[in-house]
Amino acid sequence: MPEAVWILGGFQTDYARNWSRAGEGFDHLAGQVVRGTLEDARLSPDDVDVIHVGNAFGQLFTGQGQLGGMPATVVPELWEIPAARHEAACASGGVAVLAAMADIEAGRYDCALVLGLELERTVSGDDAAGHLGAAAWVGHEGEDVRFMWPYMFSALADEYDRRYGLDDSHLRAVAELNFRNARANPNAQTRGWTFTEASFQADDTANPVVEGRLRRTDCSQITDGGAGVVLVGERFLARRPDLARGPLARVLGWGHRTVGLPLAQKLARSAGDPYVLPHVRRAVLDAFARAGIADVDALDGIETHDCFTMSEYAAIDHFGITGPGESWKAIEGGDLEIGGRIPVNPSGGLIGGGHPVGATGVRMVLDAARQVTGRAGDYQVEGARRFGTLNIGGSTTTTVSFVVGAD
Repeated sequence: MPEAVWILGGFQTDYARNWSRAGEGFDHLAGQVVRGTLEDARLSPDDVDVIHVGNAFGQLFTGQGQLGGMPATVVPELWEIPAARHEAACASGGVAVLAAMADIEAGRYDCALVLGLELERTVSGDDAAGHLGAAAWVGHEGEDVRFMWPYMFSALADEYDRRYGLDDSHLRAVAELNFRNARANPNAQTRGWTFTEASFQADDTANPVVEGRLRRTDCSQITDGGAGVVLVGERFLARRPDLARGPLARVLGWGHRTVGLPLAQKLARSAGDPYVLPHVRRAVLDAFARAGIADVDALDGIETHDCFTMSEYAAIDHFGITGPGESWKAIEGGDLEIGGRIPVNPSGGLIGGGHPVGATGVRMVLDAARQVTGRAGDYQVEGARRFGTLNIGGSTTTTVSFVVGAD
């Protein structure tokens, strides 16, 4: 059996902060995340054996690559610690966590520092949308649209509508819930934003169309920010029994699937399948199986990838909260609320919390760990013992799912 992987602690920056406007770059961001993560885990840089950095678009937004070298640049005590950057679009953070886990499970290293770092507010909104389009099949899909990803997830909504029927009011309800949850999150990008009832309706002034059937509040934010976690194995804890006191979170299970880039190819291959994105369903089931749980009812909550309301709508049935195409039932029934059957995105998710793309998968694991150890603060799900996550890159080209539990 592979060695168990524990989450000692972690840190998230304030996602409302505009680092570029403050004249600060990846060096400042990495420094804050490294120091905050190690402090929360009660470790020093000397305890770190290996570093994994999730980052999707460093060169496009800032010109800076080779971000595996940034931690040692700003924290000299990390000099000569092995490090690497991982890129899988918006699933970069999830893939970085997987790589760190593999190091620990193989016995190569005992203590891994995982960082998710992204700066996106360095350019205009239109230019940012263009950079983010690099995660699609460039030159083959969405060539004539202004905003690639709202267009793509509107197309996914159209496919749901064709197969099962889809009422756009259920998408608006997802947005309203996530923005509402974000108010309790002290690091959420939108925690201080003001909305009206019209913000979640088909109101062309208060909630204008972005692409297709998706409107402004259906979309996640352009965000600067970072998150970090420390993962350790049993050998490390045996050497440091002082760190094993109190509740610890453990990665109980994981799933990872990768398919082709274009959305049309995904939809064509799933024709006749009960699920629109069967590879996503299988990634979730892989995580459940490795965690030794039967289904979603063994979870106390979920942090999922709501880059758009449609991606959360799809996650609901792919997690098995409802049958295929029936996500609306969980929305109408209040199942996703904190205090409901299976709270989804109590942090506010990406729409409410913010989406620095390379950091998102790490932030989800951090929030899951905080939930199961009772450290989520004002958005704590009472009595949470197991949390699931779902992190996707592109039009679900890369899918990473985790189950995190308390010791």
